[in-house]
Amino acid sequence: QVQVVQSGGGEVHIGGSLRLSCAVHGSIFGIYSMGWYRQSPGKQRELVASITSDNEEWYRDSVKGRFTVSRDNPKNTMYLHMHSLRPTDTAVYLCYAEIKLVASDSDKTFKTTWGQGTQVTVSS
Repeated sequence: QVQVVQSGGGEVHIGGSLRLSCAVHGSIFGIYSMGWYRQSPGKQRELVASITSDNEEWYRDSVKGRFTVSRDNPKNTMYLHMHSLRPTDTAVYLCYAEIKLVASDSDKTFKTTWGQGTQVTVSS
């Protein structure tokens, strides 16, 4: 059974740093894109950052220059390094992974699988 397990997060003061991890466990044939969403009360879920299997990165404007997404492909793990944190970054962060379901290189079928979510709180 394939699972996506998150770790990291917690509470920091304004300007602090945190690192989130997102690891895919189980027997898989590869991972396409991975990424991080966040959701805070009363707001829509928003995409924060993503990274393709070729390490192409995308960031929403509000985190550019402060957050860095990376992945360790042999470990099937993605990271989100967050710096200069602000109260507006407070949210539950959820990671996803587009997991390749079949061994054939010509079949690009994948399943989007989500982590369990982790709370990030930035306080003054």
